[in-house]
Amino acid sequence: MNTETQKPPRAGRGIKDITADRLAQLDAGAPAATLTECLAVDFALLMGSVLPEIGAAALAEMQAAASLGISRRMALAARLIDRYLGHPAIARLRDHPSDTARGWACFMIGAADGVALAARLAAIRPYADDPHFGVREWAWLAVRPHLAGELETAIALLAEWTGDPSERIRRFASEAIRPRGVWCAHIGELKRRPEMALAVLEPLQADPSGYVQDSVGNWLNDAAKDRPDWVEALCLRWSASSPTPATARICRRALRSIRSGKPG
Repeated sequence: MNTETQKPPRAGRGIKDITADRLAQLDAGAPAATLTECLAVDFALLMGSVLPEIGAAALAEMQAAASLGISRRMALAARLIDRYLGHPAIARLRDHPSDTARGWACFMIGAADGVALAARLAAIRPYADDPHFGVREWAWLAVRPHLAGELETAIALLAEWTGDPSERIRRFASEAIRPRGVWCAHIGELKRRPEMALAVLEPLQADPSGYVQDSVGNWLNDAAKDRPDWVEALCLRWSASSPTPATARICRRALRSIRSGKPG
């Protein structure tokens, strides 16, 4: 059983509790240790540190967007880097210690024009397998609009990822196409027809990794908001065909909203 990937750390302290020295480290390119530290990064300062040649205009535009939500700032950073330095800048970001900088590379891959979905997924794959929890989240968020736009092709491609030795890659296959997801637009077709994704879900029904189990359970819990009968039937079938602790854990997570809404 692969246990190397832990759940993303909770936010913990507030940003106001982070010391000035630690903030300076983050803005200079140190990796964030918690979600709160991810949210505390000053994008303009970090961009100036990572890509000092990008110029004052780009940094000023980044600073002006400081009050935007983090997903919008990630997308803006990617556009600015591409506009002023071009796509080759991804190579500069790819191995940078800052998880935020690597996240910018994810969004540059997501924003690239004229890239076939298979090639886009191949490009994002190293980030989907990144050791840092934040980069792994940026990876799927950055390409999710393309997955939603070519859903049948995306499901066929991601089904191949479900057999990967890395739990991070297997988890990406599920997490990237959750019907509702977090910090992202819903995928209406999967809310209406969750059975479309069975090619991804079925191979993961007894996955040994808790990281993957949580994602599959959350996927089905999403689906249960619109198709509760389908989720209940699927969990009943899985429980009969795969009576394992892993499947039981997935089904408990999948059914939690249904059960919480029922009397008794």
